[in-house]
Amino acid sequence: MAVDNRPDLMILDLGLPDMDGMAVTSQVREWSHMPIIILSVRNQEKDKIEALDAGADDYLTKPFGVGELLARIRVVMRRMVTPEGDSVHRVGELEVDIAKHRVLVAGREVALTPTEFDLLKTLAQNAGRVLTHRQLIHQVWGSAYEEEDRLLRVNIANLRKKIEIDPSCPKYLITELGVGYRLQEGN
Repeated sequence: MAVDNRPDLMILDLGLPDMDGMAVTSQVREWSHMPIIILSVRNQEKDKIEALDAGADDYLTKPFGVGELLARIRVVMRRMVTPEGDSVHRVGELEVDIAKHRVLVAGREVALTPTEFDLLKTLAQNAGRVLTHRQLIHQVWGSAYEEEDRLLRVNIANLRKKIEIDPSCPKYLITELGVGYRLQEGN
């Protein structure tokens, strides 16, 4: 569900029926920086340390008050806020506003799927740098998809159709043959 819906925050119980919450935390950390708050009846220090080392942002022991949970959510969400200047990438007529989750081309908003936005966001955060196929797949889809080069190519093609003036001759989203892709560095 987290891969498909891209939540802003995950509240996770360690005692899940299908999979251990520690394993879920570790797997989510392979592809996302979303805040994770653990809720658990486990109150041993070693459990808390293990969860935080696995990538959790906070750990709350049951029973807890709703007010405390809401305060902890506010704290982790404040840490996620990126200053406006750092969240906007502009090159030519393309503008990627990560904080507002918005993409404009020539002043017109472009509708992207969550996956397309995550792909463009990853490239914008590394503008000017070549990201390998494996790095992009790992960041956007997770390590389980590392052999899915076709998935990446299809999404890049779809993204180019939406942001490039001429997708067959891209000026924003550049292919580095045999290596990966990079987004042109802007101002």
